[in-house]
Amino acid sequence: MSLSLSEVITLLESRGQNQYGMEAINQLEHALQCADLAERAGESPETVVASLLHDLGHLLAAERDGLKEHNTQQDDLHQFMALPFIRNLFPDAVLEPIRMHVDAKRYLCLIDPGYWADLSPASKHSLEQQGGVFTEAEAETFIAQPFAEEAVRLRRYDDLAKVPAKVVPDLAHYNTHFQQVALRA
Repeated sequence: MSLSLSEVITLLESRGQNQYGMEAINQLEHALQCADLAERAGESPETVVASLLHDLGHLLAAERDGLKEHNTQQDDLHQFMALPFIRNLFPDAVLEPIRMHVDAKRYLCLIDPGYWADLSPASKHSLEQQGGVFTEAEAETFIAQPFAEEAVRLRRYDDLAKVPAKVVPDLAHYNTHFQQVALRA
């Protein structure tokens, strides 16, 4: 089943009120902070939209599970879950960074000696569920993919987007970005 753009926005507005994992913010706050960081860094509209939607799979998993409390002992593969629902809406420049943002964490743990130490406890926990730190060979394969650099930057925004009560633009602010990158029928 594909989602329309209005359904994606409704999902962010409704399911986005759920807590973001073990962090002190909700899903929508996290998404908006991530997109704000990308926009402030001068990212392309595609990367800003990817930053806003990178955890959409968590919201779909919550919907699938009937809003039951997420099982924190098991990875929900959220980076893949949203793709079939939004593939008709966005180009690969949006979809691929979403797909690769978890692997970007595994990559950064290998190539940046201080990265792991700066991860939140929740991110450290999920890293183990997501396969742990990449090997050298895995890292080389990852970074050679199209849009891997964007995924790495998205990952860094993701890690910083966990600030309680941070003031950022609301969801409506990103309508222009959505319109710029949405695929036309």
